[in-house]
Amino acid sequence: MAVVIIFSLAVLLLVVVSLRERMRQRYLREKDWGFIGEAKPSQISQALTNLIGVAGGIYLTLVILATFLELQIPERVSFGRISLEPLAAISILVSLAQPYFFKAVNAWRRL
Repeated sequence: MAVVIIFSLAVLLLVVVSLRERMRQRYLREKDWGFIGEAKPSQISQALTNLIGVAGGIYLTLVILATFLELQIPERVSFGRISLEPLAAISILVSLAQPYFFKAVNAWRRL
């Protein structure tokens, strides 16, 4: 019984010490950079980040789906001198079309 209590107290102490250290590290990381001016991301950088994030999510979904269904997809597809990976090309095309798809859906809802 005493061993369980000592073990529980030791674990609790390690949790408290770990939490305290994490709080200290977070405090040290969060510096006040307000005195040099706040950097604001531009609209183009935010849009590009969103595009790449969406394309990456679609790509991962397609890869997992193809693996799960055991589809035989060629590694490269050539269009003249351009050689592309099919799943990557599809994910980029779908992510490029996504805002227009949402625009069409919103227009359809207004009818």
